[in-house]
Amino acid sequence: MGTHTTTENGIMDDVAAHTSRTLVGRDAELTEVASALGVRASGDGTAEVVLLSGDAGVGKTRLLVELRDLAFTEGWQVFAGHCLDFGDSALPYLPFSEVLGRLAVDLPDVVDQVTAQYPALTRLQPGRRVMGGEDRGSEQSSALDRTDLFEAVHVLLESAAEKAPVLLVIEDTHWADQSTCDLLSFLFSRPFAGPVAVVASYRSDDLHRRHPLRRQVAEWSRLRGVHRVALSPLTDDSVRALIAELVPEGLAEKELADIVDRAEGNAFFVEELTSAAAGPGRWVPADLADVLLVRLDRLDDNARLVVRAASASGRKVSHDMLTAASGLGGDELDEGLRKAVEMNVLVASEGYYSFRHALLGEAVYDDLLPGERVRLHAQYVAALQSGAARGTAAELARHARLAMDLDAALSASVRAGDEAWDVGGPDEAAYHYQQALELLADGRRTGAADVDLSMLVTSAAEALSESGDPQRAVALLQEQLDRLPADTPPAWRSRMLTSRAGILIVVDTDEDAAEVSAEALALAPEGESKLRARALTTHARVLAGMGRYEEAQVVGMEALALCERLDFHQLASEAITTLSGLKKAGPKEGLRAALVDAVDRAQMSEAIHAELRGRFLLGRSFEDWAEFDDAETWFRSAIDRAAGAGLTWAPYALESRVQLSWINLVRGQWDEVLALTDMGHASPPPIPRAVLGALHLTVEQGRGADVGVEARKLRRFWAREGAVAIHSASIEMVQAGRAGDPAAAVQVYDDVVGVLGRTWHEWFSARIRMAAVAVGAVARAMPNLSASERASYAETVGRLHGDGLVVLHRYSDPSGHWGPEGRAWMKRLDAETLRVRWLSGVDAPPADVLVDTWRDAVVLFEDFGHVHELAKVRTALSGILRATGDTAGAREQGDLAREAAHGLGAQPLLDELRALGSAPVRAESATDTLTPRETEILTLVAEGRSNGEIAKQLFISAKTVSVHVSNVLAKLDASGRTEAAAIARRKGLI
Repeated sequence: MGTHTTTENGIMDDVAAHTSRTLVGRDAELTEVASALGVRASGDGTAEVVLLSGDAGVGKTRLLVELRDLAFTEGWQVFAGHCLDFGDSALPYLPFSEVLGRLAVDLPDVVDQVTAQYPALTRLQPGRRVMGGEDRGSEQSSALDRTDLFEAVHVLLESAAEKAPVLLVIEDTHWADQSTCDLLSFLFSRPFAGPVAVVASYRSDDLHRRHPLRRQVAEWSRLRGVHRVALSPLTDDSVRALIAELVPEGLAEKELADIVDRAEGNAFFVEELTSAAAGPGRWVPADLADVLLVRLDRLDDNARLVVRAASASGRKVSHDMLTAASGLGGDELDEGLRKAVEMNVLVASEGYYSFRHALLGEAVYDDLLPGERVRLHAQYVAALQSGAARGTAAELARHARLAMDLDAALSASVRAGDEAWDVGGPDEAAYHYQQALELLADGRRTGAADVDLSMLVTSAAEALSESGDPQRAVALLQEQLDRLPADTPPAWRSRMLTSRAGILIVVDTDEDAAEVSAEALALAPEGESKLRARALTTHARVLAGMGRYEEAQVVGMEALALCERLDFHQLASEAITTLSGLKKAGPKEGLRAALVDAVDRAQMSEAIHAELRGRFLLGRSFEDWAEFDDAETWFRSAIDRAAGAGLTWAPYALESRVQLSWINLVRGQWDEVLALTDMGHASPPPIPRAVLGALHLTVEQGRGADVGVEARKLRRFWAREGAVAIHSASIEMVQAGRAGDPAAAVQVYDDVVGVLGRTWHEWFSARIRMAAVAVGAVARAMPNLSASERASYAETVGRLHGDGLVVLHRYSDPSGHWGPEGRAWMKRLDAETLRVRWLSGVDAPPADVLVDTWRDAVVLFEDFGHVHELAKVRTALSGILRATGDTAGAREQGDLAREAAHGLGAQPLLDELRALGSAPVRAESATDTLTPRETEILTLVAEGRSNGEIAKQLFISAKTVSVHVSNVLAKLDASGRTEAAAIARRKGLI
């Protein structure tokens, strides 16, 4: 008979007759993990993070059990939490609830002390995660600030570490919800003062291309102190050694070879195949599924019923739940459980049972007959509804859907959405609310269900918007509005239209949001109500966003007065933020002072969306005047505040990230741009990914990468988000210029103007920049064109220049301010147009006019502060000066451009300067400025590593390595890798 031992802190050490007690073939990995975490006594005690990956069944849990035992031996405390597979019914922070529960048992004083300091921690207490637990709090308390929660978990682990070193184990993160991943990111990126080590495991074979954890792991891997350890398949010799441990009496060579061949180094497969071979009949099934199900054939009827009932629960089931759902009496259940545990199908741990491996549970579930599945899920529903067993609303929703009890599924889905919202999980909340709406699609259920459809729809839309997908939110609202019957209460329609108008204002669309908000207000009930206050507040915000400032002032004042009479503090903050933003027509100082006050008011009333909008508007005010340091402060505060509240991709949070990325792009802080736009840490919706991706590509292009294909893929987002169109169209035009294809550049200009002219308006201000970039691409190609082609393109350029002049003449802003950016690009368009005329010989300008215009462009781009574009302007001016005989002036401008290009790593500019013949004067005292990444790569180059080896070590592409190496050679003026290494050593760069 096999035995199993439940050990401290929830890691199961299941030892059965056919399971090895010895860790086979993993000594090197155990040493690596223990050393990285500082667990061994010989280590330095430094807390680190290990990401442990491997295919399902390869031995991750077995390694963690061994690590736990080693940690205990060395005097560590070990606390484990498990991510569970609820299918699509996400439950935020589940593994941390488990960890908190174990800490409350082992260190109750520590938990009480931290909870008193951080009340947000109570949200993770296991009793709060189940139906029948503590009621949801007030509107204010339910709006959980995730910053407090994350800080609380961090402090809790630090406090526990004061007793003894702490090892935190989070298993199966491939099932983790986004909120859990965000909390892990916080813990990974924030150092611990005490001895706290973290190890997180996940199935690498589950991480398909679109799996959210795939990008998350990539981001974690770039954090300081994070180590990745991948468990590869066991070698054939290790498999044979494992089989010898499992079957001491040995197997026939034929059976042994068959297992070695078919197990493919997977320890779980080995154990299953060996068990089947060593059991009665010694039959080896045709594939793994057969092996898993054969084990059920060796169970008695009660055990088989227990296992089948457990499979419907998923990975884990409580004893109470299994008692209620299995339909077996106490003695029969105990007998069946004992047999299932003895046969190592189930393992027991503190009132719960789980399948020894998820694949086993999945195989059993797949083998259930359709009617059997429905019956079992119905029994789970009955158990949850009756209170015979406790569980979450997400569990109830899942079981009710699969049991075809759609009325129960509806109410449970709504509650699951509310619970996810309470703990700051908009992604999970959006999922559950949409599940409820799918169930309500049946008109009969709509009539029978006690659900306010308008509130459910607006909750789903707001959750979608806050998770970063406002476009889907708008579409969802419109779909539901179209489905409303004629006798729908006007209040429902008003509520949904109000929500739709508020989201429309943050997306690019040709729909008139003011018409929508006006209709919502007209349908709102007269008198004093929250619905009318919200409709007024939203209408004022929409009017302000559309430039109808006087109307917005009137409506905003009415909204504010109503909100204050009814004590709706959060709505009042929204109205105040809108009214503060209307001060754009006056001095900028008045606007900023009003917005700062609005942000303070919003923060005090916990109106997070008003607060984010105020911070964003402040950032934009400073950005518009090229006061980038202050702009960065406000944009970054919005990003941080949103991340703390779980609203990373919400409107104004995303916009703040985009604008801060753009500011860093302008200031030449390209590595910061790459960091802000790197989405490896998350899986944002398509539009945020496209916007940030376009900025990321801009930097890559500036450093020499050919990103034209990637940029063209972003065209499908042009009509949905203008920022994507602006940035990606610029990339395409620059790429066309490099390729010497002026026709392509002009076509891109016409395409993007056509799209944005419909989405925005025909003479949008960014059209000047688009025209300047397109004309610059034409100028670049001009020397290689025939005389007739030059004349034709000169005419085309005249058209584009004329477009820019129309935009300039039609431009209006309440502040009356045409900012540094606008002035710089207009002068650039003038200069590029003169250069085309000069190169084509068509109405060629005098040389002094050409030079003076380009010098003016230099001055204006200096005023604007755009490092890369200034360097490009200087490069063009250098070429013109050299061609007109001013070699000294050409060298001066060329040297300044070269210095900037070196700092940026802008290889195309360096190549262009070299082609112009303006080689720099060699100066031994010159300072070679390498970026941190270039220094890292140069160090590896000096060690003799190839580009491929460097790429593998740094988790980047070989192409990216090649670009960095070229930048390094150019900065050091080295002819090759060996010389670059020698120069770097001589100058102390490495």
